[in-house]
Amino acid sequence: ALVKLLLLQSRRDREAGLKTAGFVSGYRGSPLGGLDQELWRAQDFLECAPIHFQPGVNEELAATAIWGTQQLNLFPGARYDGVFGLWYGKGPGVDRSGDAFKHANAAGVSKYGGVLVVAGDDHVCKSSTLPHQSEYSFIDAMIPVLNPADVQDELWLGLMGYGLSRFSGCWIGLKMTEENADSSQTIKVPHGLKIIEPDFDIPEGGLHIRWPDSPNEQEYRLHRHKIYAALAFARANKLNRLIIDSPRPRIGIVSTGKAYLDVLQALKDLGIDQQRASEIGIKLFKVGMSWPLEPEGIRSFATGLEEVLVVEEKRAVIEDQLKKQLYNWEADSRPVIIG
Repeated sequence: ALVKLLLLQSRRDREAGLKTAGFVSGYRGSPLGGLDQELWRAQDFLECAPIHFQPGVNEELAATAIWGTQQLNLFPGARYDGVFGLWYGKGPGVDRSGDAFKHANAAGVSKYGGVLVVAGDDHVCKSSTLPHQSEYSFIDAMIPVLNPADVQDELWLGLMGYGLSRFSGCWIGLKMTEENADSSQTIKVPHGLKIIEPDFDIPEGGLHIRWPDSPNEQEYRLHRHKIYAALAFARANKLNRLIIDSPRPRIGIVSTGKAYLDVLQALKDLGIDQQRASEIGIKLFKVGMSWPLEPEGIRSFATGLEEVLVVEEKRAVIEDQLKKQLYNWEADSRPVIIG
């Protein structure tokens, strides 16, 4: 699916009249231990795109190489309009690449480049020295996080991720759990996917990489503009969406990623289908971008509810953001939040 994602992005760019290339680098490790084999197997297709695969000596060198691809248009003589990058690695690789991620995300991406950071999280410690959850490392680097629920979601959120990266100037995290990496699924290829560019007040000089660019200017642009551009993109493209509504809502369930499928299974085991959930006052909200949590959609969802249950793995990411966003609501209208 990740190889297909790269080919789809290349095709989308050609159809848009852009001359782009792709660059992939990372370091193998479960649950992404087979990605390099898939890339080598598809080498003929990738070369035609063109997409270059260069395994990293280690994870941070791979991240630094991808950072270099975003500097393409800072110098004369570029042969492409941009290079879209994909980094991959398991949880420990995310940890050890923090410095490269912080510097590269602060610097930004090129206008027609963009970067996805695919993090393989082994939640149950199936083949790791520790269980992993990469969201907090991404949050520390101020990298927005997309959390697909299944293989279909990986393609949709992956393409959205490149659009999000190009619009906001940020590197974008794409969380990959062991369950998704080890699964097969019949999917509908998202040809003709419409990506909406939101109405957003772009600051003078834009949001993309430039030179010269001081560290303080990078920090200001990231905190004051790029993160808010990511929120505007998530809102316009409905990365977070209402799945089940109710005319008389009482309880709301918010979930993301693999945990969202667990919620659907739990409801099914209880004999609660979509119609029954609506009748008894249950609403369900699926979050595609788990950080930063887009406030307008979640506020609309939570209005009128008595209680909100957040189901996520592992530490509280959405729950903590939700509590912070609803903290100043009037006591008689603020729902109880548990997770």
